[in-house]
Amino acid sequence: MKTCDCIVIIPTYNEKENIENIIRKVFSLPKDFHILVIDDGSPDGTGGIVKNLQNEFPEALHILEREGKQGLGTAYICGFKWAIEKKYDYIFEMDADFSHNPEDLPRLYAACTEEGADVAVGSRYCNGVNVVNWPLGRVLMSYFASVYVRIITGMKVQDTTAGFVCYRREVLETIGLDSIHFKGYAFQIEMKFTAYKCGYKLIEVPIIFINRVLGTSKMNSSIFGEALFGVLKLKWWSFFRKYPQKGKALP
Repeated sequence: MKTCDCIVIIPTYNEKENIENIIRKVFSLPKDFHILVIDDGSPDGTGGIVKNLQNEFPEALHILEREGKQGLGTAYICGFKWAIEKKYDYIFEMDADFSHNPEDLPRLYAACTEEGADVAVGSRYCNGVNVVNWPLGRVLMSYFASVYVRIITGMKVQDTTAGFVCYRREVLETIGLDSIHFKGYAFQIEMKFTAYKCGYKLIEVPIIFINRVLGTSKMNSSIFGEALFGVLKLKWWSFFRKYPQKGKALP
């Protein structure tokens, strides 16, 4: 029987170097978190590692396996729907590669439970630029992408492309997950923008983002391109879409 109010969703593709360590780190925290791994058929055996660990953590560790790479956004949507069905109150996004420090999970949780956030964003840019081991060009591209998104959308969020986030379950129930269009990098922007348009409160929690040490990055220039052009589409669509409002989940 579920006794934990928090689930951390970790999408994976070829993360055998990191997945056991990240799982053990989350489970070592003073605050209890459950984990849901969404594995897109990793040929390196990531899914098998998770399933072996389920013998050690049978109640707290879950996995959904999908065939082939279907995109970050679809992985999270799949995980969100699963977490809503299981009635978790606080639903987190986190990378598998330690670029997001699991020790920051309780801080995101506190932003929702103590500071009134509906969406808590682990932000690289709300307190200067806190990115370690990225090439300067990538830092500048990411930072100015977030500036661009703020200008177009009107959101007061410094790190609009952040992928370390905690959602209260009501937010995900309200925004209409099947209406989310983007599957790649722009997915993060669309989720925040939709929550913002639905009247939810977004609070940024400063974090230090550390580029992965093990494994291979999935980022490329086409993903950034999707975000840059996708935000224009989001703004255009917003003129014609009626957003459900906070406290009024769609039937």
